[in-house]
Amino acid sequence: MSSAFRTSGLRFFRGGKASALTPTSRCIQVQLSVKNRLLPSQTVTTAVSSRLFSSPPAPDETETTHFGYETIPSSEKSTRVGAVFSSVADRYDVMNDLLSGGLHRLWKDELVKRAAVSAAACVELSDLPDAGAPPLDVLDVAGGTGDVAFRHRDAILGPMGGNHSSAIEHSVTVCDINSDMLRVGESRAFERYGNDVLNSGLQFVEGDAERLPFDDGSFDVYTIAFGLRNVTNVDAALRDAHRVLRPGGHYLCLEFSRVPNDVLRAAYDAYSLNVIPKMGAAVAGDEDSYRYLVESIRKFSDQEELTRKIEDAGFVGCSYLNLSGGIVAIHEGWKL
Repeated sequence: MSSAFRTSGLRFFRGGKASALTPTSRCIQVQLSVKNRLLPSQTVTTAVSSRLFSSPPAPDETETTHFGYETIPSSEKSTRVGAVFSSVADRYDVMNDLLSGGLHRLWKDELVKRAAVSAAACVELSDLPDAGAPPLDVLDVAGGTGDVAFRHRDAILGPMGGNHSSAIEHSVTVCDINSDMLRVGESRAFERYGNDVLNSGLQFVEGDAERLPFDDGSFDVYTIAFGLRNVTNVDAALRDAHRVLRPGGHYLCLEFSRVPNDVLRAAYDAYSLNVIPKMGAAVAGDEDSYRYLVESIRKFSDQEELTRKIEDAGFVGCSYLNLSGGIVAIHEGWKL
């Protein structure tokens, strides 16, 4: 049983199971419509494993992982990463601007564009034109401050909120392990949309990406932006992403990656390793958190390795798109 409480009126779930706002049951025709629109037959290149993925056990005390360049017990990473994001929550936009030179806004725009959640895109791609677009449930993981979720919401309803009576049935759920990030996101939601946000299908849920508090097959689209590299067990997070998506569901991950050009990579490395932590100290008074965030990029998988991990989690039609010369990449996959 999930515990739901209200802060300023928005539903906020902590722990347990939280379900998407719209009904999860659909007729077979609509299920096929979603599958066909999201996974063209020509993109199917592998078969989905029949394995059932269970929630991962708690990290063994003897297992180790990285925290930036530091090797630590796996059991400590979640707490230490949580402390980093609690520290930067109120200046999260400043952090992203420092890490990306402001380009993160354009990268997130491209992520949501590729998710194709707009009402026009859903109707256009549906093979049931007379029925309109089927219900759409979107999950954004590690997106506590709402940056990506607001873009999803605006794509569905329009920046000014649109006409709720004519909008497609939908929900946009933000899931983040850090309550401080969620607090900032909820505050921003009310600043951005006012009380209209209460009727816009937006909810904030506290939960772990490795053990999401949602039923199997709850969502049509799963996005995660700059969050995957911060989880303790990337493979477990990918498997749980696959679990909560419906058949035909679309997985998208925006993450810092490896720049293939030697000259550009050297320049970006010099900037990020030497300049960003000092700027974090000057702007936010927190050099250590910014240093971790930069180091975590260097320790994360490159494009090819992450593609293999996504495939191993059961996704098909996997691909990636480099942005800004490979500083970041958008990875995509589909659930059959």
